[in-house]
Amino acid sequence: MESPQKQLEYISRTVDVSLPEGELLRQLERGEPLRVKLGVDPTAPDVTLGWAVVFDLLRRFQEMGHTAVLILGDFTARVGDPSEKDTTRPRLSAEEVDEHVAACLPTIRSLLLEDRLEIRRNSEWLEPMDMADVLEMTSNVTVSRLMDRDDFSTRWKQNEPISLIELMYPILQGTDSVAVVADVEIGGNDQLLNLLMGRDLQERAGQAPQSVATVPLLVGTDGTKKMSQSLGNYISVRADSEEMFGKTMSIPDELIPQWLRLAAGASREEVRLVESGLADGSAHPGKLKRHLARTIVDRYHGEGSGEAAERAFNDLFRDKQAPQDIPTAPIPDGDPVWLPKALSDAGLVASNSEARRLIDQGAVRVGGERISEDTVARDQLVDETVQVGKRRFVRFVSR
Repeated sequence: MESPQKQLEYISRTVDVSLPEGELLRQLERGEPLRVKLGVDPTAPDVTLGWAVVFDLLRRFQEMGHTAVLILGDFTARVGDPSEKDTTRPRLSAEEVDEHVAACLPTIRSLLLEDRLEIRRNSEWLEPMDMADVLEMTSNVTVSRLMDRDDFSTRWKQNEPISLIELMYPILQGTDSVAVVADVEIGGNDQLLNLLMGRDLQERAGQAPQSVATVPLLVGTDGTKKMSQSLGNYISVRADSEEMFGKTMSIPDELIPQWLRLAAGASREEVRLVESGLADGSAHPGKLKRHLARTIVDRYHGEGSGEAAERAFNDLFRDKQAPQDIPTAPIPDGDPVWLPKALSDAGLVASNSEARRLIDQGAVRVGGERISEDTVARDQLVDETVQVGKRRFVRFVSR
């Protein structure tokens, strides 16, 4: 087994928050396999790239010899997790939850190692509770502790209703940690206060309190909100390679570093280099996005699948959008190239101002990708097809 420090570096490559500070390293230094809990509420039938981020973290613990304890929240899914919600989330029936479990569990299993894996349903210990058990459980938690949560306190200040069942959710999730005697609990950043509740309840139950580690929430393909099946801004890990490649190519440029880190598993150093390159203009967003898309496809469909998906993407662009005989034009001098003048000189627009307006509207594509800036790196244009609107094309060539 790797040294504790090496384990921590490998495990934590996507972790943003680890509390108490230094505790996870101290746990690893004891040299004993840890019980690492991840609770998931099966509220949808598919597994997205965003959801896969936390399964990837759980797998890294497994690879370092620790036990993954996956809690299927078939009971808590019927309650509804209020995290990051400004309104009450609709509750699901037991039948709906079971359908979601049947649909997504095989995929979840495929993302984890079969060895060192426990799968439990929290209905095992939550459903049999009677009123005396519930009163005993809630006696350990104060209302002020629950109101520390930003989502609750904000709704309270705005006179928005908060149901008692929502206040119960963090307590139920914390009770899961007691039931499985978790050493570590992981989740998304929106789960942090729920995870800390587990520490409180374990301590009051006489257990060593778990450490907690959270990962960022992957922003969806719309570039604004976290990836969600209900919002439709997601990519399924079960999507075919061509769909996965094409949807990845559609993300805004500013998401490239986050997706490299969380969806593609890039190292922190690689992500820092990409961020630096994007900031100083030395990195080309289109090329980076293609690398990102290939890497993600390879991750879920096997080595070489990304290149095949890229070829299909290129063929689709040429065959479905571009005419056979595309006129060519010389690339103007300079690097980067000021695109409005290049388009004007090539006869695709009547003026530089028209070109700028079309770029702002998202009507200009280079190699099939929308361009949002007026300047483009010179080698990004070489032998590439530029499309303006639906019917105007040119292929730029070196002088």
